[in-house]
Amino acid sequence: MSTLKTGKVKTTTISNELDTESTDVTNVINGSAKAWVNFNGQGAVAIRKSFNISSIADVAVGKYTANFETAMPDANYVIVSISADISVAGIGSIGIISGTGFTTTTAALGTVNSGGSWYDQSNCMYTFFG
Repeated sequence: MSTLKTGKVKTTTISNELDTESTDVTNVINGSAKAWVNFNGQGAVAIRKSFNISSIADVAVGKYTANFETAMPDANYVIVSISADISVAGIGSIGIISGTGFTTTTAALGTVNSGGSWYDQSNCMYTFFG
């Protein structure tokens, strides 16, 4: 096996080893998560694991701000979220705090209980596609 080291490779298509399946490079670039985070939203907010998230700020009960290490390409990204407090039944989540809008450097996140009230959850997970 050989090793190729380079600073940049330009191509339009990526194929598997047998060349039986391929996809356009833009599908890989545009379809990949640009950031994700798993954090504890109760007490002292703590990131468990993340990619392209520099920090999480605890704004208020159930409200957080995610700060991106590298800015998103524009403010039209998508957030996929799931959060739960495994010790309490009927807890839900929302991706963003209504009315705050998106920026390229931060995202306003929120978690609620089953009654729709803001609630600090122990397991908060968000993925960002842009």
